[in-house]
Order: sequence, then C-alpha cells, then structure tokens
Amino acid sequence: MFVNGQAMSGGEINHALSGAVFLGPAETAPLYRFYSVRDEFPGLHPVGPGGFGVPGELYEVDYARLRDRLLPEEPPELELGVIELSDGTGSLAMRMRAEALDAPGVTDISGAGGWRAYLAAPARKERM
Repeated sequence: MFVNGQAMSGGEINHALSGAVFLGPAETAPLYRFYSVRDEFPGLHPVGPGGFGVPGELYEVDYARLRDRLLPEEPPELELGVIELSDGTGSLAMRMRAEALDAPGVTDISGAGGWRAYLAAPARKERM
C-alpha cells in the first residue's frame, strides 16, 4: 500500500498501519496531480503525462488490516485504487474521487514536493 499523507509515519492515522511491514520511501510515476483537502489530508488524482511524482511510503498490508483499520480511517473524498510507482510497478493507494476535485477547500499542491513539504511551507503557515 502506498500512502502519501496522514497514514505516513508520524501522521494522524499511521496507527492504522500498526503491525504492517514498512517497505520504505517510494514515489509515484509522474502521472498525478496532488491536492490538499481543507489542509486536512492530501489526495492523488491521475492525469497521465504532464503530471507529477508524489513522494510517500510503501507498506505491506494484509487484507484484514486494510479493510478493518486503514480504510475506515480514510475520508469520503478518497477511494481505494491502483497507482503506478516511479519504478513502473503498481500499488494500492487512496486516490481523490473525481467528483471531489471541485469541492470547496480543494487546492492543487502538485508542485509542493509532497504532503510533508506542503505542511512545512512558510506560505501555507502564513495563510493560517
């Protein structure tokens, strides 16, 4: 499972991955836009060529942990899907639902360098 927001190590819902095997850092292929939803969590959305690579983490997650612990923690704007990683392999990941892209509070942060970089950016802190 590829995670890129609050489920990453140190994130608010990383506890849902307790017991899962951390495989290390990873990045998506440059085929996605990356969004902040109300500055609460991020979401990937596939766009194809011209997209961005998004940094995150990979975990080996068994079905029961995915179903019973991680998915219930995810917000309704996201859905489970398959993404392509920078090495050409695929992974499960949470993706933005298409209908959520135009919702209030959704901001394109594709160029921010990932969720942690976005949260740490001085410009974001000044808006708060």
